[in-house]
Amino acid sequence: MRFGFLITILLIFILPLAVSAQALGDINNDTAFSISVDPQYPAPYSQAVLSTLSSELNLNNAVMSVSVAGKEIYNGSVRPVSVSMGKAGEMVRVKVVITSSGASYSQTLSIQPQDVAIIAEPISSVHPLYKGKPLVPLEGDVRVVAMANLQDAKGKIINPTALSYSWTVDGTQIASASGIGKQAIIVASPLQYRARNVSVAVMSQDGGLVGGASLSLNPLEPSVFIYRNDPLLGILFDHTLSTHTITNSEDTLYAAPFSLPTTGGAPFIQWFLNGDAAQTGNSITLRPTGKGQGNASLSVVASAGESTRATKNLPLSFGAATGGLGLFGL
Repeated sequence: MRFGFLITILLIFILPLAVSAQALGDINNDTAFSISVDPQYPAPYSQAVLSTLSSELNLNNAVMSVSVAGKEIYNGSVRPVSVSMGKAGEMVRVKVVITSSGASYSQTLSIQPQDVAIIAEPISSVHPLYKGKPLVPLEGDVRVVAMANLQDAKGKIINPTALSYSWTVDGTQIASASGIGKQAIIVASPLQYRARNVSVAVMSQDGGLVGGASLSLNPLEPSVFIYRNDPLLGILFDHTLSTHTITNSEDTLYAAPFSLPTTGGAPFIQWFLNGDAAQTGNSITLRPTGKGQGNASLSVVASAGESTRATKNLPLSFGAATGGLGLFGL
């Protein structure tokens, strides 16, 4: 009986001391709250936003402190906090402390920005001297290339061909296109008025360095433009024709399709004169015959497949004297 009495006395005096010690301590508990980083793969010299989430703590009634490399950059209510990144490979060490109901919980994480970019190379048509890049075609393909410059903390660059690339299209990982050295992927164009999201995660073979990037593909309506082919200056790509007057004995026009898929070869081009099929191919030569002046209607249709096509109509006038004879294309 005396032994049991002593145990009761000890519990009465020891348990309150244990509870109060827990309330005053700084608990490094990585399960009390979680931290997310946006974007998932920060780029060098960018801003990474840290957000916290907890099912155990009342974050609405808590205080958060964020320190970078030992220097406090934020202290206040729990909210997303931006952290500045340094150069590629430079480690940024962050400590987050949340105080709730008198108890403090902390987590530390290291963020290492890496330089990764992905470039879209649409497989579509443009004219030979076009200074821009092709546009994403309807019912076509786009080649997406990852440019990775992964560095360790000492600035050593990892050979891009030795890195592992994991490609994801619209949330689905493409295993057949992923692996070591697979820096490019061919992606089908999205449907009209929709977008396709492509992302890549790049990792060193030991898993120590990770980076990534993403982009959104948006297809555009195809189009075709008509240019004059000057006999001395060549094709005048600096000026598209909306109407045209033929003042010489003959005139050559050139049609350039834009944003039509070229996966199956060059787009098919058909010319029509006054509604009648006249010629196929990029160029057409027009020769007014007889005397007098008149008007005609020229149109061109560029197509790739059965449903992807673009049309351009060009009103023509010709001749300088009275009368009015026909016009034909050769």
